Amino acid sequence: MADRIAKLELEAARCRRNVVRMVEASHHGHLGGAMSCLDIVTALYFDKMHVGPEYIQDPERDRFILSAGHKCMAQYAVMAERGIFDKSILDTYGGFKTKIPGHPDMYKLPGVEANTGALGHGLAIATGMALGLRNDGKKAGVYVVMGDGELAEGSNWEAAAAAAHFGLSNLTLFVDYNGLQISGRVEDVMNFMPVTEKFRSFGWSVREIDGNNMAEVVETLDALPFQQGKPSMILARTVKSKGISFAEGKAAYHYWTPSGDELETAIRETEDAIKRLEAVCGEVQA
Repeated sequence: MADRIAKLELEAARCRRNVVRMVEASHHGHLGGAMSCLDIVTALYFDKMHVGPEYIQDPERDRFILSAGHKCMAQYAVMAERGIFDKSILDTYGGFKTKIPGHPDMYKLPGVEANTGALGHGLAIATGMALGLRNDGKKAGVYVVMGDGELAEGSNWEAAAAAAHFGLSNLTLFVDYNGLQISGRVEDVMNFMPVTEKFRSFGWSVREIDGNNMAEVVETLDALPFQQGKPSMILARTVKSKGISFAEGKAAYHYWTPSGDELETAIRETEDAIKRLEAVCGEVQA
């Protein structure tokens, strides 16, 4: 287990460097949420889901929906590291005719399952997918990452009711609760706490974890589904801009246009994290 976690932490560190690489290329991007949910997305793509470059058209593949589409740098970073597309494409982020625009586009990038960005639609899309897969006798799972600020969208709650009504135990939702959105603290803008109790009242099976603790993320994924006949919801407490010291926990880095000094610091910190974790992986394997 220690070796498994160490390898995933290293992959997450490499993916954080990929996020900074995209910002380096484009000089902008939704950094905060991408970094907060990145441990979850890494664990899904590298450890849990039946996905990869060879499975893009496989009917039995697992599906990932990034409902908070503005966090797409996390998905792009992980997909590139997983080998689903060439890493050189990361340098085109934000460019003309890029395959990796500011929100995921299934028509531009193979492996993206749905276009997202208008908040509140991802869970509804995923609910339909999960129901369809079950009706077709497929064993594939559907995994969603939603932002905490996105909870204010009413379509989420329609989907939550439908998923529970149909008993979709092949559907898993992560709420990336970093506590901040573009206009400030989520609880000040629109307070939906206690989120866990709301989903539980809708008929979901619910857990709460530290979403930046890889061991907790993996242990939770191993326990899915939490209860047969119910969809699973995980409230993941995370840190906005996780992995970049000067940006952690600050709403100002929801969308980042870096200065030269900031960018240099972010590059150095993410590269140092890779080196440190490479050493840890070597020690664990030894």
